[in-house]
Parts: sequence; C-alpha cells; structure tokens
Amino acid sequence: MLLTIRSLTKTFPGTRALDAVDFDLRAGEVHALLGENGAGKSTLIKCLTGAYQRDEGELHLDGAPISPASTQEAQALGIGTVYQEVNLLPNLSVAENLTFGRQPTRFGMIDQRAMRHQAEELLSGYGLGVDVRRDLGSYSVAVQQLVAIARAVALSGKVLILDEPTASLDARETAMLFDVMRGLRDRGLGIVFISHFLDQVYEVADRATVLRNGQRIVTEETARLDRLRLIEHMLGHELEEQTTEGARHAAQPAAPDERALHFDGFGRRGKIEPFDLSIGRGEVVGLAGLLGAGRTETAEVLFGVHPAQSGTARAPEGPLDLGNPRAAIAAGFGFAPEDRKTDGIVADLSVRENIALALQARRGWARPLPRAEQNRLAEHYIQRLDIRTSDAEKAVGDLSGGNQQKVVLARWLAMNPRFFILDEPTRGIDVGAHAEILRLIEEVTEDGMSILVISSELEELVAVADRVIVVRDRRHVAELTGTEIATDRIVRAIAAPDAKAGEAA
Repeated sequence: MLLTIRSLTKTFPGTRALDAVDFDLRAGEVHALLGENGAGKSTLIKCLTGAYQRDEGELHLDGAPISPASTQEAQALGIGTVYQEVNLLPNLSVAENLTFGRQPTRFGMIDQRAMRHQAEELLSGYGLGVDVRRDLGSYSVAVQQLVAIARAVALSGKVLILDEPTASLDARETAMLFDVMRGLRDRGLGIVFISHFLDQVYEVADRATVLRNGQRIVTEETARLDRLRLIEHMLGHELEEQTTEGARHAAQPAAPDERALHFDGFGRRGKIEPFDLSIGRGEVVGLAGLLGAGRTETAEVLFGVHPAQSGTARAPEGPLDLGNPRAAIAAGFGFAPEDRKTDGIVADLSVRENIALALQARRGWARPLPRAEQNRLAEHYIQRLDIRTSDAEKAVGDLSGGNQQKVVLARWLAMNPRFFILDEPTRGIDVGAHAEILRLIEEVTEDGMSILVISSELEELVAVADRVIVVRDRRHVAELTGTEIATDRIVRAIAAPDAKAGEAA
C-alpha cells in the first residue's frame, strides 16, 4: 500500500472534524474522496499535507511512518496537491512557474534557455503544446491546471491530491485532464481525487471513500459501488417512503400561465448549464442536489452575481435585466446566501444598519433612508422574527448564528421582494430558529412572494416546496411535483446516471 492512514483524529473547539478515520491509497490508482460540506475531506487532506497537525492517528508512506509539519515537508516526502483555484503565479511565464524555486543558473544568473528546456521536458508527457515563455495567466484554466499538476508531480512524485480540479472546466477540458490522470496512474502515482461530480467519479476513479460528519462511512471499488447507495452514504438517508401529509405540495401546482417569472435558457459557462425555470406568485420551488452540483451556481446566476451568458428573464410586465445584483434588486429580487458570515452579514454594523442595507441599496445612496425609518424597520423585524438581541444597535457579529440568519432574512423582507432566493437558510442554526424560518416561508408566500429554497435537508424541501428541481453535475435534470416530492424520490433523482433522472423517481 502506497499510503496508509489509521485512526486519524482532529478536533477543533466544539467540533470533531475527523473521528478515527482510516484511508488507504494504492500506487497506480485514482481514489475518489467524497462527502458533503463539513464531512471532513479538507481536514483530512490538510492533516496529510502538513497544513494541520493531527491530534491522534498514524500516517505511513511506502510503509514508513511520516509526520509532515508543513506543506513543504509533505512535498519533500512525495505528496503534492493541486487545488481548484490554481495557486501559481499568473504574471510569470509557464517556465518560471514550473521551475520556481529551483531555476537552473549559470554564472549566478537564471539560465533562461535551460529553464525553458526544462519546462518543455516537464510538459512533454502531458500533451501540452504551449509556449512556455508566455505568462501562465494568458492560458485557459485547463492549461493552468495541467501546469500545476506537472509542477506538483515534478516536486513530489508519489501522491497527487486533486481538489475539485474540474470545477471550472468544460467537457473537452475535463476529458483532457482525465487523460493526464490516467497516464499518471499508469506511471504508478497514487491520485486522491476530490469531486462533487459523480459521473466523473465513476468515469475516472478506481475506488471511492465516503466521509460523513468526520467519519469514514465506506470504501469500495467504484465498479461495485451502486450509485444509489453512494448517494445514501453521502447524505445519510436510507430510502424509505416519506409521508407527504400536510405538505404544501399536496395542493395542485400552479398552471404554467399563472407563473409570474420565467427564465428561459439561463446559464453560464463553468457555472450552470442553460436551464428553464418558471415560478409563480406565492410558489416555493426547492432546489436539491449534492454540494457543488450547481445549486448555489443557479442562485448566483439568477441574482446576477455571475450574470447569465445565455437566455432571457421576463416578468408579466416585460423583460428583466439581471446583469448584476443591483439590477436584480431593482427587479425585486432578494438573495440570502449560504455563507452568512462572509456574504450575508456585515459583522461590525448594528442590527439596524444590517436590516436597512437592501432597502437603502434599492433607493440609491443619494436618497438615504431616514434614521426614524431605519429604527421602525429594525424594531418591527426584531419582533416579527424574534431576533434575540439586547437592542437594535448591537453589532450583528455578537449575535448567535440563528439570529444572524434572521437579520439577513429581515434585510430582504424589509425590501418586500417578489422573488426571494434562500440558499441553505437553516444551516447551522438551532431547532427553534429552524422552525421559525420555515414558518416565515409559509407566511410570506401567503402574501404572494415567490421563493427558491436551496437545502441539503431533504425533509425540509419535502415540507415546504410546491415543486423540487434536482441538479446534478451542473445541470437541472429532474422536476418533481405533487406526491413525487418525497426524500426517496429526490435521492433517486440525484443518483440517476443520466439526464433521464425523472425515470429514477
């Protein structure tokens, strides 16, 4: 066995990120490391590469115990890593990136000819006919990924860790990368492949290991691993029929001509393939899929964070311009993002100031919202959403996670959007706040607000959604309505191996 990890444990304050995890990597294999957000994948890799120091457990490489104290030490031992965001220097040439830190010299100066020759030799086995004198940043992301892999293999040469390498690649570029991975595997490298794209896992990986909540759930040959069971391992859902009694979707879905908003052929290269979506007044559409499948990417394209490169958007009054978030806000859209701490709250501002932000942005900064109106809004939503704060002037960063989420929701509700996108609205909050947010969704839709809910909690979607759209490998692949909306049907649609996902339901 090339690499052996036994009982790897890592604890952070209040969280056991890894709980006695075992992992093996063979020489000459591609081993997929899978799991949802928070499963422990990144922590395992960081312990392996010296970025984190493990609390317990053993690491062996080629049968010898190792304990890398830094990424440089791990690299010297033979372990290289290439991340989704290429961490090379785009303003330097390809040759300079490939030889950085070990450039050939002559008479105390860098030997440019030797450096170019060395770089061309390194790339010769990767099928890349590029001019190594050009800046790396002038090439596509796919070429930059391959250059990063070539550098990592040259510096390490035993274990190669690829963290979401295909996230920004198209199908042709992904195929090129897989050819390189197979070539490296045939040369005897052990490759750890982290990906959320299951079709790609089955295409290129020899084995797969699933982590969930910091524990290893299963390791299996991909040829013998049933796709449906793989999804169950990742999500922690056993397939059972779920009752839909009392759920919103028990009612008849709205007819297409009653839907107020239409998105036709909406998409963006590298984010989400073109999709059609219609959503009516007071309707809740759920978006289900694995992390990285295209759920958040769909939301960001709809809200203009990453503007659509294809398609059109229209409302009953006519076409909509969604070229940026400001235009989306002007069109009456709201967006509560998944990462509330980074993209949602402004931690140093008060509860009052955070709640007023969206309404102020729609009015424009030339028309400041009067302080009295800010106070009125803050007090109204503190009471309506039961935001636990001593007063409206308290910094949002001092509130609990659930109360921070309520402040983000209050910000958009103060604007009274007609279309509200909620990305993981209940993640990381307590049970009480969770129930209050679900109640709020019911309340605002009764007033005609349209809502798109993205959630990893399938029971949550079953409870609140009129329809559920399933996203896989950055494509909208199925739509479930009525009694089809049950956790087992959603899991089957996520697991379906081709675009006919609805048949799996």
